[in-house]
Amino acid sequence: MASLPTAGRLLALDWGERRIGLALSDESQTLASPLETLTRRPGKRLPMPRLLLLVREHKPVGLVVGLPLTLEGGESPGTEAAREMGRIVAERTGLPLELWDERLSTARALSAIREGGGSTRGRRGDVDALAAAVVLQGYLDHARGGVT
Repeated sequence: MASLPTAGRLLALDWGERRIGLALSDESQTLASPLETLTRRPGKRLPMPRLLLLVREHKPVGLVVGLPLTLEGGESPGTEAAREMGRIVAERTGLPLELWDERLSTARALSAIREGGGSTRGRRGDVDALAAAVVLQGYLDHARGGVT
C-alpha cells in the first residue's frame, strides 16, 4: 500500500485480451468511477496514445492494475500479461504501480448492471470500465482499512 500516494486520483486498468477497462478515483481516493474502455485489435499492443492522453487529462498520481488470479489465488493465463501491461504503462507514464487482485470483478460488474435493471447486451465496453471501477474500489476500500 505504501507505494501509491494517499491523495490524488488513481487510475485503474482491468486487462483483457481485447479490451482494457479504465476507472478513475476521486481526489480523496474514496470513490471509483468507470472512465473508458480501450479496445485493441488481436495481436496488437495497448492503444498507448489514447491512454497517455487520458493520463495527461486526468493527472492521476498512481496506477492500480487488476491482476487476474484463479479463484484459488493462483496464476492464470492472463496474470503475466497484466503484470507486463502494468509495467509498461508505469514506465511510459512515470507513475507508481500497484497490482491488485481482480478476481470476480467482471462478474460483480455484470451483476451490478443487472441489479440496476439494465441489460449487458452490446455493452461489453461499459462492463469492462465498470469492472475496472470494481477493482479500484476494492483497492481504495482496503487502503482505507475497510473490507475488500
